[in-house]
Amino acid sequence: MTTATNFWLPAEKLEAFGAEIGALHDRVRSELGERDARYIRRVVRLQRRAEVAGRALLFFGVFPPAWLAGTALLSWSKIVENMEIGHNVLHGQYDWMNDPDVSSSSYEWDNVCPADQWKHSHNYLHHTFTNVRGMDHDLGYRLLRVTEEQPWSPRYLPQLAYMFTLGTLFQWGVGAHDVDLERYLKTPAAERDPEETAKVQEIVRKAKRQLLKDYVLFPLLSGPFAPLVFLGNLTANLARNLWSFAVIFCGHFPEGTATFPPEALEQETRAGWYLRQLLGSANFEGSRTLHFLSGHLSHQIEHHMFPDIPAHRYPEMSREVRAICRKYGVPYHTGKLGAQFLSVIRRVARLSLPPRRSPQESPALPGIPVREG
Repeated sequence: MTTATNFWLPAEKLEAFGAEIGALHDRVRSELGERDARYIRRVVRLQRRAEVAGRALLFFGVFPPAWLAGTALLSWSKIVENMEIGHNVLHGQYDWMNDPDVSSSSYEWDNVCPADQWKHSHNYLHHTFTNVRGMDHDLGYRLLRVTEEQPWSPRYLPQLAYMFTLGTLFQWGVGAHDVDLERYLKTPAAERDPEETAKVQEIVRKAKRQLLKDYVLFPLLSGPFAPLVFLGNLTANLARNLWSFAVIFCGHFPEGTATFPPEALEQETRAGWYLRQLLGSANFEGSRTLHFLSGHLSHQIEHHMFPDIPAHRYPEMSREVRAICRKYGVPYHTGKLGAQFLSVIRRVARLSLPPRRSPQESPALPGIPVREG
């Protein structure tokens, strides 16, 4: 198979590929209606009921079965709220419904990261500049070396440990995503950008609310069972963090996903943008339950191509995307969840070591013709 790092489509073929992908988007977008509204409203109801039931069971956590069931339900509700509701609602996938419960302008998710900052760092920066080195902050999260073109330094040697620490604390990494926190803290207070300071203050306020809710308010309400409720909430947040981390990393960093220099954006057409999303993403396969719990980000390729389409549509759209890719000879990166995660581990481990030779530029950029001379 042609590898993602040297794949190239001639301009005419690229535009034809983009036209078919764009037509698929437009057709599905025009079909949105009651089916999609019923779906998201049902998911919201189930998630809220699971959270209430989980928290209620934790109040009787002195009985081990009740504690286990309550923690499992709360973990499930936090995962679903984060992945299938929060992430997708904040993309504006359901704004057409004009329902404030699922509107990207009013929804605030159960996450340390303020929704408005997420929409800037993720919806705008990541989805516009996907896998463009130096422009997409998701590319290594300012912490990991995930591409050969990124200069190596000794600080990357323990990056496998960094990666799993990030997974454990994933919502906190997401919380600081829109701020270069390392640079901010190193800057003298008098010289800090007021806009950055305002963002940090907003993160602190949101973090305080999250911490008070899960680790003070609900434990206190349970009276003598406070330690068990505290532990149940901690476990649910850890489960949500680790799961969302695994889903996101499997969609972005398996071996074979491409990264791009800023020059790839020069004269990039919509078709080129579609191809960049495809080559920089990966899917993983599994059951309907697995797709649901991932917020359908098991179809990261389709999400990057169609971020404004309700995510539950991605499995059916993926069949057509695959057919278009086969038609134009474009690689479509997918595999089992376990295999994709092991691939991520191998890539991060490999890139933690110094390169054996200087990185060479690819002979051609995806979607960008080779320049003469």
